[in-house]
Amino acid sequence: MTVRSKAKRDANRKKQDRNEDGGGTVEGHAELRDPSGQLLGGIARKDGEWVLGLDGRMVGGSDSAATILSMLKRAAAMHERAGNKVTLKFSDALRAAAEEDARLQGMSLEAFQERLERELPRAEAPVSAPPSTH
Repeated sequence: MTVRSKAKRDANRKKQDRNEDGGGTVEGHAELRDPSGQLLGGIARKDGEWVLGLDGRMVGGSDSAATILSMLKRAAAMHERAGNKVTLKFSDALRAAAEEDARLQGMSLEAFQERLERELPRAEAPVSAPPSTH
């Protein structure tokens, strides 16, 4: 057996294992919803990574809970500035992990969020309301 064929077989076995278990464990930790209850965004923990979803798409991931939570809070603020009421709920586990991430950088979670807001480009385009269904 060649090294190449063994590597290929191992890769196929890994792929099969992922397909059998749905691609890994996913735990929901945050939801951003409009007043009608429509999900606008959320945060999940998948295979040890914090993953951000917005408008039905996965838009990013990070090992830093503070970064991902700050990004979802930023999205909520953009909706609010555009006049769209939203509700953001997140787990105690996400909050604790985000606070710990910020603490490891020598700051509070609020200070971390303020720093991230200064570093990111300002989003000037208003967030539109989700399309209504009649």
